[in-house]
This record gives sequence, structure tokens and C-alpha cells, in this order.
Amino acid sequence: MARSQASSYQQIDNDQVIVTRWDFPPGAETGWHTHAHDYVIIPLHDGQMLLETPEGNREVALQAGVCYNRVEGTEHNVINNGDTAFSFIEVELKQRCAKR
Repeated sequence: MARSQASSYQQIDNDQVIVTRWDFPPGAETGWHTHAHDYVIIPLHDGQMLLETPEGNREVALQAGVCYNRVEGTEHNVINNGDTAFSFIEVELKQRCAKR
């Protein structure tokens, strides 16, 4: 069964970050992709994700306001496998922070 495409809106793209809002109706997916940067996810709503990865599938519960991060090279397909829509903000970090 073909899935619908999640929608995205890029809000910022500068020398430091790319900030994108993602909206997922039930059943929507991003499609397979590999992240070119380290990134942080900020959920705006609770939701149920299915992550398809080269290592296998796993389910993840999103909680509004509870952030998580992943590293450059992360490869996956993100799917809303819940009954309600959810959204999150993705902040990609173009430059690694220097140690202080």
C-alpha cells in the first residue's frame, strides 16, 4: 500500500542551521533519506512513529516538547503509524560546536 507524503516547510537555512517543520497526517511518511548533519527533533504534538532503518523497524512514541537528537549519517524512513496527526521541528546543525 502506498503511503502519503509528509509535508515539510523550511523555516531557516543559514550558515549554522537548517530548521524545518514536518507535518504527518496518519499514515504519512518522509521516504527513505540520510541526514547530512547532526540534528535535533522537537515534537509539537504527541504521536506514534514507525522508523524503518537498515537495522530493522522500531516504534517510537513522541511526546510534545520532549526533544531528542541523532547524528549525521542517520538513515531511515519516518512514518506516522498512529491514528492522529503529529508535527515536529527538525533543527540540523551545519557546524559542530568547538569544545570549550
